[in-house]
Amino acid sequence: MIEPMRDLASVREATDRLLGAAAGMDDSGAAAPSRLPGWSRGHVLAHLSRNADALENVLEGRPMYLSAEAREADITRDAHRPLAAQLADVRESAARFMAACTGPADWSRTVELRNGVTDAAARIPFRRLVEVQLHHVDLGIGYELEDLPEEFTDREIAFLAQRFSGRADVPPTRIVAAAKTSADGSADDFAKHSGEWHTGGTEGAPVTVTGPAPALLGWLAGRRDGADLDTAGGLLPALPPL
Repeated sequence: MIEPMRDLASVREATDRLLGAAAGMDDSGAAAPSRLPGWSRGHVLAHLSRNADALENVLEGRPMYLSAEAREADITRDAHRPLAAQLADVRESAARFMAACTGPADWSRTVELRNGVTDAAARIPFRRLVEVQLHHVDLGIGYELEDLPEEFTDREIAFLAQRFSGRADVPPTRIVAAAKTSADGSADDFAKHSGEWHTGGTEGAPVTVTGPAPALLGWLAGRRDGADLDTAGGLLPALPPL
């Protein structure tokens, strides 16, 4: 069950955590490269601000972005500001998004995002949570996939598995989260939970991909190359861009 109010509480916590961590940078740190190719940390912060505005647009029945070109231009325009301006923008845009979510809302309705994608309005808070959590990792300032809450990691794996489901360019794939055993035979603290998901098309030899949940999420989200995952039945599937 999707619980938008519960997800909004998680968005607030994740935003506060990101802002607190990012405040430890200086202007040169904000201008340094992020973990996303071609983007500085300033680009990541600018994207987070504009994404909050875009999701507010979605909730209020406006186009998410005026165009793909306008989206990119806004991020480029805002990427090089001083850190204080970046953090203020993240904070203020997040507050506007939260206000749009906490007003009268029909969470059962269908809304339109980018490129004709539709979803339930009730999932918009979780989509924002994904943006905040993963881009905090992308900043490269000490927050890692292994630090993400277990419940979030499992939900995002399920969401991404669903996103690739039915894709003819992805072989039928079984994804298994399993505890990673350390040298002394004990399970690592971050990988004690397990789960199983299915994705991909229906043609071709099925592949099983196994590893700790954070590593699986990194592969599915395009944040890691999957080198630390185990595969059976074939090579690790090459996933389409998100």
